Amino acid sequence: MALFIASVAAILLSLELPAAQAQAIPADSHVVELRIDGSITPIMAEYIGDGIDRANRERAALIVITVDTPGGLETAMKDIIQHILDSAAPVAVYVSPTGARAASAGFFILLAADVAAMAPGTHTGAASPLVAIGGYPVTIDETLRNKVVNDTTAYLRSFAGQRGRNVTLAETAITEAKAFTEREALDGKLIDLIVPSRDDLLKTLDGRPMTRFDGRPLTISLQHVSTTAIGMTTRQRLMARIVEPDMFFLLLIVGALGLYVEFTHPGLIAPGVIGAISLVLAFYAMQILPIDLTGLLLIGLAFALFILEAKFTSHGVLGIGGVVAMLLGALMLVRSPLTGGGVSLGAALGATLPFAILTIGLMRLVLRSRQWAPQTGVEQLLRETGEVRTPIGGEAARGLVFVHGELWRAASTTPIAAGARVRVVTVDGLTLWVEPIERAMTP
Repeated sequence: MALFIASVAAILLSLELPAAQAQAIPADSHVVELRIDGSITPIMAEYIGDGIDRANRERAALIVITVDTPGGLETAMKDIIQHILDSAAPVAVYVSPTGARAASAGFFILLAADVAAMAPGTHTGAASPLVAIGGYPVTIDETLRNKVVNDTTAYLRSFAGQRGRNVTLAETAITEAKAFTEREALDGKLIDLIVPSRDDLLKTLDGRPMTRFDGRPLTISLQHVSTTAIGMTTRQRLMARIVEPDMFFLLLIVGALGLYVEFTHPGLIAPGVIGAISLVLAFYAMQILPIDLTGLLLIGLAFALFILEAKFTSHGVLGIGGVVAMLLGALMLVRSPLTGGGVSLGAALGATLPFAILTIGLMRLVLRSRQWAPQTGVEQLLRETGEVRTPIGGEAARGLVFVHGELWRAASTTPIAAGARVRVVTVDGLTLWVEPIERAMTP
């Protein structure tokens, strides 16, 4: 019995030994890459948040967020920062490539990271908060300005100090809108590293000790690195594209034109469906983009002027006025530091001229169609000409006329002899009222 127990123990020890040896073999260090390229919007915040959550589920050793942004919305910025602070895996924010920037909201995200790094030839800062109404920055009184600035600096201190950053210098990016080159940021202890590439960043971080936001010490091992670059989903790319000013303007124009075509030419269906979908997508973008009401009114005025140009003879004055109004409306439609501008001149011209031509042309077709004779039913016989086959003898006597390849009962207020040419004046049931075109010759 003792021999049996000893044998079983030996077998179990032999099974555990390979397992212990397997744990000693270093596993691949999984690094997840995300990218902030452009304005920080709710769609960008959703993408970064989803990426960080996925990296944590996969137990990534490190998350690298490459940044090149002019800034963005405060709510989206705070959402990203909250995900960084809550991340189980350490997060490195890397301003890259050369010429990139982490301005405004990007500055906050950079300082919130476990590791803040910049490439040579990059800059950060200029993080003064802006208050905008209708897409335009507005001047506020001193008390309100102090309230906004103090709230923003306190928010920065809440995480930058915990990360060991130079809070006093960082606050000048808010209070004085100060910006820093990568060297100034490193010397001022705003960032941790200057590295020329992502690979150099990973090599530098291998075995480097750091302190997490909750105070826990951590040393990352990046000996065997496997990287996964996570991009936006198809839905996120679509939504990000929709909220671009140029695309929003095109959706607005296509939506208006599609519904206009459907209303003026009922039954086509396709223009109405396309127009409705385009307008719904445009309304979605309006919830995110800072829309200027003046721009919308100018575009509506342009639409009205194009219709009036088709109805009235203005020698092009109304049409030209519509083109000018739409161009001005497009350029004023979206204007905000968030977008770095508004609708581009190329997009405004490219959409305005075809829209003007189509709107005026369609309206003229509608107006002309009202003057066309009906092509179906008995109404098509109006103004048609024919030949009298049996005499028509006044109001009491009715004869037969050959019209449109058919024999019809006919009546007239004047006698008409057989063989005379007549024109249909009106239709009364199955009887045609006619008038003579030429009188029959009498001896």
